[in-house]
Amino acid sequence: MIYVTCAIIEKDDKVLCAQRSELMNLPLKWEFPGGKVEVGETNESCIVREIEEELGLEISILDTLPPSIFQYPNAKEICLLPYICRIDAGEINLKEHKQVTWLSLSELKTLDWAEADIPILENYLSLKNA
Repeated sequence: MIYVTCAIIEKDDKVLCAQRSELMNLPLKWEFPGGKVEVGETNESCIVREIEEELGLEISILDTLPPSIFQYPNAKEICLLPYICRIDAGEINLKEHKQVTWLSLSELKTLDWAEADIPILENYLSLKNA
């Protein structure tokens, strides 16, 4: 199983959504940004590192959500570990993604999400609409 962290970055009642580039697996699908946990790295340090590497942002973790285990058709199984975060410093500088957008809770379901991110999105919306 591949462990992957993702950040649900909140700012001004909106959430940062990232579109995968044409060169990535699942091209042009939307996701919560993040990446693979490296050997010897904690999940928390992974998400902080990945967001700095991919977006040029320094973040803090506010909360966690239940992980999502997803089996892709190519037999790759991932465990997606979601963190609710805020930006502490930096400006968005896209290094991997095609684009990002800030959406309100009511707009989040309008995007074409990567399948593994859908349960994360559902859990997040349930938490925020509770």
